[in-house]
Amino acid sequence: MAFAGVLNDADITAALDACKAADSFAYKDFFKACGLAGKSADDVKKAFAIIDQDKSGFIEEDELKLFLQNFNAGARALTDAETKAFLKAGDSDGDGKIGADETFPPMQQHCPKMMIVNVARLCSCLKYEFCLL
Repeated sequence: MAFAGVLNDADITAALDACKAADSFAYKDFFKACGLAGKSADDVKKAFAIIDQDKSGFIEEDELKLFLQNFNAGARALTDAETKAFLKAGDSDGDGKIGADETFPPMQQHCPKMMIVNVARLCSCLKYEFCLL
């Protein structure tokens, strides 16, 4: 599992179970349920790197669509509406991706230890992760 050592398997399972149905994904609730909320800067960096599948330093729409599969390969893809809402929350410059120069509001708001984290800081520490989430 990609998040082994960062998140608890039982928390991940519970978070995924809560959003099994199409259009039931809410990133704020998911971050809280899976344990990403409140993680350290290092753990957030690890999460960003996992989600940035192509290691481009950006989290693009196609990577967000498969967000849940980073937690479990058998998880569903996000619907187009869920993906667009999730991307809109993190894309501060409107370029259609979350870049290294953008902060990620969902993480700042729901990961208390990461209140003013810049994705650039995250990416520079291994071109990675996302508290995302």
